Amino acid sequence: MGMIIRYGRIGDVEALLAFWLVAAEGTDRHDDPAKVTALIERDPEAVLVAEVDGEMAGTLIAGWDGWRAHLYRLAVDPARRRQGIGSALIRAAEERFAAFGAFRADAMVLHDNDLAHHAWGAAGYAPQPQWARWVKPLT
Repeated sequence: MGMIIRYGRIGDVEALLAFWLVAAEGTDRHDDPAKVTALIERDPEAVLVAEVDGEMAGTLIAGWDGWRAHLYRLAVDPARRRQGIGSALIRAAEERFAAFGAFRADAMVLHDNDLAHHAWGAAGYAPQPQWARWVKPLT
């Protein structure tokens, strides 16, 4: 498998949105090109893209706010799962965070996404029972 991991580019925005419709688990998020473009413009290394033989095979958003390391949108092409793509993306994100001096990373994982639970658990992540995420819609 000829896999590379690279940073997402503005030219990838439409492909990322299409990929997430197929490979990411659904939530209440409202993706649009402007938001993904803004992310890449603000932090050009935040969107990690795994390519296999030149085709998008996985993604992971590795957000660093200067204080904490956050992982979102781990998505792997359903036809390419269980080939190490997700693990490679997680390792790349952890290397990015280590370069910033981060001491911990957190991952957003849906409660009912059993496939993701396996992937994150295999990478050494576990739910944190001390607190839950509290949210408030802004629109």
